Amino acid sequence: MTMSPVRDTSVVALFPGQGALTSGAGLPWAGIPSWDLVTAISEVTNVDVAHILLTADHEEVVRTDNAQLATYALSLVGWHAYLETNSPPGLFLGHSLGEFTALVAAGVLDYVAGARLVCARGRAMQQANEEHPGTMAALMGGDDKALVRLSEINNLWLANFNGEGQTVVSGTLEAIEELEQRGRELGWRRVTRLKVGGAFHSPLMATAQEELDRVLAATDFLETDAQVFANVDGLPRHGGDAWRSLLSRQLTEPVQFLRSVVALPDSASQTVEMPPGSVLTGLTKRIRSFAEQHIAEPREDQS
Repeated sequence: MTMSPVRDTSVVALFPGQGALTSGAGLPWAGIPSWDLVTAISEVTNVDVAHILLTADHEEVVRTDNAQLATYALSLVGWHAYLETNSPPGLFLGHSLGEFTALVAAGVLDYVAGARLVCARGRAMQQANEEHPGTMAALMGGDDKALVRLSEINNLWLANFNGEGQTVVSGTLEAIEELEQRGRELGWRRVTRLKVGGAFHSPLMATAQEELDRVLAATDFLETDAQVFANVDGLPRHGGDAWRSLLSRQLTEPVQFLRSVVALPDSASQTVEMPPGSVLTGLTKRIRSFAEQHIAEPREDQS
């Protein structure tokens, strides 16, 4: 079991998904000691992660395989920088790709195993989208009836439950186009197509399952005294082999982010979000109240 002598159970560490990544996201972090992780992850995966984080253009950055690995690496850079001046948290929550990073930070996976999983997952999902093109859309302002009426559109699936009235769906390109046209009729105030490289957390990712499961089968999952909240059911776990199945299911099942935040213990009074971005901070504060919420940032004395 991975033990920490002084975990702070009032703090929830948040780890974002690939959608948070933008061009040049690594620039504020380059040069700090933990940036060495970028080099190490590049060597493990044979991918120039520094290029993706520092100099790649938007189209290259948001490509699924690139975005997942680069987001994973940058979150770990921020995580290790955070630990230089803070006690390790006792609670961990990642969104989609961020769940893999959260497991590394919590001690369930080592960073090499995590890098191999993320690299394989990203490539398999990229291939799945090339075989079965799709995309995602964020829905705002609907009620339970509006959720039910989504079933009127073929090849459309619930993908993320991010908060009350904030749901994300995945579907074929035709399904998302129909949703954009019929959104108000179905009871949604706003439909926003997302700039993502596939219909994630839906059956359109099923062709990626075999490759992901192959790498998961060869991965060791450790026990930890931290709690990590699972995307597929919102429940906390300490580690172990159960995560093999949970990460496998996550590929085609919806992310239950709302359920995870609600399930946090009463002791959770603070959040700290790892780079890139601040999306999860915004989502969590709409679900429940926290005394403090922070975004991990590099300090001048770390460079």
